[in-house]
Amino acid sequence: MMSLEGKHQWKPLLLVAYVFLFVGAIICMNDILLPSLKNFFQLSYTQATRIQQSFYLVYLVFPIPIAYYISRYGYKIGLITALGICTIGCGIFIPAYFTSSYVLVLIALFVVSIGVTLINVAANPLATMLGTPEGAHARINFVQVFSRIGYSITPILGTHLIYGANNSITFYKPYMGLGIGTFLLAIFIFFSVMPAFKPAIAKGFSLISILKESKKYPQLFWGAVTMFFYVGAEACTAGFFINYLQDKSIAGFDADEAAKFLTYYYIAATIIGFVSIYFFRFFSAGKLLAFFGTGMVILLLLIALTNALWNPYYMIGLGVFISILFPTLFSLGIEGTGNFTEKGSALLNIAIVGGAFFPPLQGMIADANGIQISYLVPTLCFLVVVTYGLFCARRANGTYAINPTEKK
Repeated sequence: MMSLEGKHQWKPLLLVAYVFLFVGAIICMNDILLPSLKNFFQLSYTQATRIQQSFYLVYLVFPIPIAYYISRYGYKIGLITALGICTIGCGIFIPAYFTSSYVLVLIALFVVSIGVTLINVAANPLATMLGTPEGAHARINFVQVFSRIGYSITPILGTHLIYGANNSITFYKPYMGLGIGTFLLAIFIFFSVMPAFKPAIAKGFSLISILKESKKYPQLFWGAVTMFFYVGAEACTAGFFINYLQDKSIAGFDADEAAKFLTYYYIAATIIGFVSIYFFRFFSAGKLLAFFGTGMVILLLLIALTNALWNPYYMIGLGVFISILFPTLFSLGIEGTGNFTEKGSALLNIAIVGGAFFPPLQGMIADANGIQISYLVPTLCFLVVVTYGLFCARRANGTYAINPTEKK
């Protein structure tokens, strides 16, 4: 077992981390697809946000069936299946390109998202189990650092593959590479040894029953609400990043230059995400969530309401403060849930559907009033994150019970 100072179960933990490397790259491709497909298919901002809708709507339907699947076959088979589904989804981009079909693109994203959802339902709780409970926040932040590495290397590489030397848009090429990578990783995990964790799912495992039972765990219930707003905010922040910097009234960057700044954004998130592992020794997860969320709100207000030379650098600064938010929010949500952990994980993953709702709202505002003012949408969402962080900080001080049967 592992603790913050003791030994770690490095082999299975690193396998989970490598899976998240590809998850980061796949999700980051959405941020590159939106501006490139907007040009390729001549779409409005609102139409282009169907990319996020196709990707995130999966989370409304599949987490519970996926949880059943994992309970029957275990985490290892779950990860292998997830990577196989991602491989199939990536392959669909090839006919989508050669038939110039936006519908096929959306289908491909939907299939890939099923694989990513399966990874999230399986790998996030698995990471928390690979050691002692007090090390759960650090472990999940560790594996999420690899996700940020995937994010970091994708913008420049993905943009180069999409636009190529003659500046034509070949959006299928990055997905060919991702498909090959996920296929090879699935084979590697198949022949690897992992702990035989296999969650037990109780009867009556439905969304309605989970929602009712989750009210016994306030930190989980409100964590799911916050996750809905957080993922919506993150999808908005990164999804419109390149378009924001390409706007002539703001920076007027070309695609390559904007992609570099998106890379810097993710590099900042990766570095701070790694360093933040040590923050949890000195500060509660709730306080850190509130602090980093406040940083996001301040920078987004500057991005939405000011027009200065510093705006592109404010965009990079967002990476600093967004770095720990998802893993910390997720681990706080399932903290102290005991036998309800697997259901809680499914509920938090269902809440990720927020990524399908807020980008279209931002897209409509961008079409009507400009892309800059549209960044008020994620600003308001991050205020919810700050509120939840303060709520959890009070729980850590003993104001609230950790679960229905035990108090601090």
